Parts: sequence; C-alpha cells; structure tokens
Amino acid sequence: MSAGRRRVLSLRRRTFTLLLLGGATIVLNLVLAWLDSQLKDTGGPSILGLEFAGNLGRVEEIQGEWGKHGEYLARISLWVDFGFMASYGAFFALACASVRDFAADRGLRRLAAVGVVAPACAVAAALFDVAENSLWLLVLGGHLGEPAPPIATACACLKFLLIAVAIVYSLVGLVAWLRRRR
Repeated sequence: MSAGRRRVLSLRRRTFTLLLLGGATIVLNLVLAWLDSQLKDTGGPSILGLEFAGNLGRVEEIQGEWGKHGEYLARISLWVDFGFMASYGAFFALACASVRDFAADRGLRRLAAVGVVAPACAVAAALFDVAENSLWLLVLGGHLGEPAPPIATACACLKFLLIAVAIVYSLVGLVAWLRRRR
C-alpha cells in the first residue's frame, strides 16, 4: 500500500473517530446539562457551585441546600462526568493533533509549534477532572474532609484553563483550515 493511500485511510479513520468522539461528547454534555437543571431545582447551586466550593464549610452549605436528593443527583452527575472526561479529552487531543499535522503540512510553523503541547493540554484537563471528581465523590461520601475541597477546586481551575487552551487551539486550526480551502 502506498504512503498516499495509507494517509487517506488514516485521515478517514481520524475523521470518523473525531465524529464519534464529538457525538459522544455532545450527548454526554446534554445528559450533564439535564442533571444540572435537576440539581438546581433542589434549591442549591449547579455542580459548578460544588466544583468551586473551595472549602469544607461551603461544601456543607451546598449539601444542606441540595438535600439528600440533590446529593444523589450530584453523585450521578460526577459519575456520568467520567464518561464525558474520556470523550472530551480524547476528542480535543485528537482535534489538536489534527490541527498540528495540518499546520505542519501547510508550513504554518507557529500553529504547528503550539500543536506540540495542545493535545497534552486536553489530556491533562481530563486527568485533572478525574482527580477533581474523585475527590468530590469522597468528600460527598463523608470519607474526606480538609484539604480535599481546595485541592478539588484547584483541579477544577486547572482543568478549565487547560481545556480552554485545547479548545482555542482547535478553533484557530479550524479557521486556518477553512481559510486554506478557499
């Protein structure tokens, strides 16, 4: 098989994988949004309120606002989020790698250079999300106290920062690809 044919097959496989992961990310995000709306209906904050609680006192306030049903919904949301982490982490890692390869092939050196770290940002974001959710599940289960909430909140901040880098890089790459198609 020629190198050109392998590249076309690889591109098709990559495109299919991106579509599959993107679809999973969207579906899981919709499930999480529905769970979050149910969580807000309990009278407490969304799951973001927990993610940025920062200390055990605030976590206990949130638990009081949610009640038992809200805590149950929060735990379900945290568990579903593990699937979301896998899908968004893989999707944006592959999207960033695709942008990097496109940029390298087209001589877009600066874009390709950023692409050396952008896929790792997506993976790291998902890993920080894993650590964060694991801590929140243990805190909500009464198995951990301080300093778990501030550590989980720090993980949330790093997660959002890193995934923002991957998202912006992917979007810049998409714009560059669209401009090159004209």
